[in-house]
Amino acid sequence: MSVSNLNYLFHPRSLAVIGASDHEDSLGGIVLRNVLASGYGGPVMPVHPEVDQVAGMSAYHDIASMPESPDVAVICTPAPTVPELIAELGERGVKAAIIITAGLGRQCDGGGRTLQEAALDAARSHSLRLLGPNCVGLIVPSIGLNASFAPSGALPGHLALVSQSGAMCTAVMDWAHSKGIGFSHLISLGNCADVDFDDTINYLAEQPDVHAILLYIESVRHARAFMTASRSAARMKPVLAVKAGRVEQGARAAASHTGAIAGADDVYDAAIRRAGMLRLLTIEDLFDAAEMLSRCQPPRGDRLAIVTNGGGPGVMATDTLVTAGGTLAELSEETIAALDKVLPPTWSKANPLDIIGDAPPERYVKTLQCLDTDENIDATLLIHAPSAIAPSHEIARAVIEALPALDHPLLVCWLGGDAVVTARKLFDAADVPSFESPEDAVNAFLRLVQYQRNQHLLQQMPTSRAAKSEPDIDTARNRIDTAIKSGQEMMGEVEAKELLAAYGIPVVQTRIAGSVDEVERLAWQIGFPVAVKIRSPDITHKSDVGGVALNLDTPEEARAAAEAMIRRVRRLFPRAGIDGFSVQKMVHRPGAHELIIGATVDATFGPIVLFGHGGTAVEVIRDRAIGLPPLNMTLARDMIERTRISRLLAGYRDRPPAAIDAICDVLVQTSRLMEDHVQIVELDINPLLADENGVLVLDARVKVQEAECSGAGRLAIEPEP
Repeated sequence: MSVSNLNYLFHPRSLAVIGASDHEDSLGGIVLRNVLASGYGGPVMPVHPEVDQVAGMSAYHDIASMPESPDVAVICTPAPTVPELIAELGERGVKAAIIITAGLGRQCDGGGRTLQEAALDAARSHSLRLLGPNCVGLIVPSIGLNASFAPSGALPGHLALVSQSGAMCTAVMDWAHSKGIGFSHLISLGNCADVDFDDTINYLAEQPDVHAILLYIESVRHARAFMTASRSAARMKPVLAVKAGRVEQGARAAASHTGAIAGADDVYDAAIRRAGMLRLLTIEDLFDAAEMLSRCQPPRGDRLAIVTNGGGPGVMATDTLVTAGGTLAELSEETIAALDKVLPPTWSKANPLDIIGDAPPERYVKTLQCLDTDENIDATLLIHAPSAIAPSHEIARAVIEALPALDHPLLVCWLGGDAVVTARKLFDAADVPSFESPEDAVNAFLRLVQYQRNQHLLQQMPTSRAAKSEPDIDTARNRIDTAIKSGQEMMGEVEAKELLAAYGIPVVQTRIAGSVDEVERLAWQIGFPVAVKIRSPDITHKSDVGGVALNLDTPEEARAAAEAMIRRVRRLFPRAGIDGFSVQKMVHRPGAHELIIGATVDATFGPIVLFGHGGTAVEVIRDRAIGLPPLNMTLARDMIERTRISRLLAGYRDRPPAAIDAICDVLVQTSRLMEDHVQIVELDINPLLADENGVLVLDARVKVQEAECSGAGRLAIEPEP
């Protein structure tokens, strides 16, 4: 959990190979050959219990007989030998060990510990750091270090790759070598017994020769340490991640809609976004994005201007942009007037800009200069198809000369093959990103946009008191304690609404009826029309059993609805307990949107907050966004904007915009509830009605359990004081 002794691990002055061998197919033999072939300049000490020489070098029979204490030992011996070797290395003052050996997590020692636990215990007493076990090893090309059993080395460069998968390490190395991509570090984490993502990210963030950190993630063990390290590193340099295991097999049993639809991959996506990192889907995307971020300044927004000498490619780029959620920039009147002076009368007069196939180099340059002054544009994509009028390389030279005076980020697509090879090489030499297809160029632009948005979220520093109004914490605590003491894991609707009301969340008034007679009486008192709902701790979703009746206009209708509910429940769930009914005034807000706001506790990242399209079909629609507490109004608004229903909330035709700030405040207060009350494990507000007049909770569910730790203590992101 720290960078202690990591400099010895990642920049060793000397090393030992435990289990070194002359056998070509042995693990120790492969590792030793890689170390010797990579040009490592420090002392190398092979250790083998039975031979005096390995690879023509003097070998040592044990750790005690080594002439000096190496900074790092690479262990390639059978699993049962590893814990004792770690203890001996610690006694010799070795600072770090790379455990290539697999199987330590599955075998036990005589005391019932796994061999991995035994090795870790031995290391801790000497502050000896462990990489692995079950890892490929470590490669640092800048010092000629290849302490791995990878089939080939790596080119030197400025990208650091950290991977939990050894197979991905070797595959990426082979792929990168064919592309001429170099690395500062290749770190195979293996089982992460000690050195984990947070340790390596903290170390690499401080290394000046590391320009970007690339992560291949299968799982995260220490969420807060991971988030703290990632957020710190992402403020200094790009941190990009591929997260494996995007599809969750099987539905998770949950007591709420939120628990059912908040998948683990959604949570990882939210964590990566909140940490200011950029998530990619493939290894190739990972390297493409790293190259883009090193060559191109991220744009301020998603408004793209497209310039092309052919209409078709411009249309293709526009289709890709709009389909993926980007925005085609709208040219200002001043820009159109300026372009009229430099372009032929037949130009498109709109974005995308077709500057006609006969465009010479100066027309490209003047067009880019006109667009550069338009505040409606965040970036420009130039698409060029080969033309007989002007060679592509001449256009490339003219654009490169004009670049220093341009403020907008520029991406270029050179369509074609042999005719544009020179133009691509010129742009590569000028460190300007270029692409082979309009689709690739637009997708690269959208990655830049997402990265910039994530960086903006990274700058948000919400406190644990981010909501607009101070809640009545004592009332909320009393409601929770009462439910737990009564053995009521799922709070009743009325109690749940009282909990929300204590945090300033508007709720519809709801009263409890213990019998059908009382339903009739309360309906008279409240005034018609009313809604009647069944109250049962054993029924998760009331509508599934016909446990909700709406728009009841007479006492007789209210009574009949309650009696019918009892009959249905007795038939469908004969063992379900019935605690009575809730009666509430029908709310008539024509045109109001049905939303869901919820919270649950993820096994890895702790409390999460969900926002989306609500109603009874919420699990079918699955239009949702996930956020990690603590939230503020900016983070809440970002969650809303990531859903499809946000377009409806913005207003359309004769529908005014919904009160977005009121929705954001409910999200922030829900986050606050999860911070303040560790006993809350699931929470659903569904539906939350939202229109131009504000928000109102119609139904709510809250699941509570006994807990010991503090609410803020279970958050993956520590609130600011």
